[in-house]
Amino acid sequence: MAPPQVPLAVSRADTFDALVHDSADRLRRRLPQLADVRFRVMEVPQLPAPGGPEPVPEGVPLGGLVRGRAGSPAQIIVYRRPVELRSRDRDERAHLVHEVVVEQAAELLGLAPESVDPRYGQD
Repeated sequence: MAPPQVPLAVSRADTFDALVHDSADRLRRRLPQLADVRFRVMEVPQLPAPGGPEPVPEGVPLGGLVRGRAGSPAQIIVYRRPVELRSRDRDERAHLVHEVVVEQAAELLGLAPESVDPRYGQD
């Protein structure tokens, strides 16, 4: 008889991915125009080199947006490490992830974040 199967521990990265995709699903239910948008998680942002052609942002961004092109869908990106460093616990992390997703979706759609999610900015 085989020993009982123990479920594998869920990694922090997997838990974070789930937070992003839960937030994306909530927004897609409200805004069908997000149906084809790809939601991604990256560990850290790739910042431009100082003195290069692109300006270096002040501070480390929590999220980013890649606009879609022919044959390539728009992407909303949440940067895991910066978000984790700015949140104390899972609840705060979930809230911050959702705020980042809302902000990036608003930027993509040309709307105010409050139009994307009326609860935006509320604790």
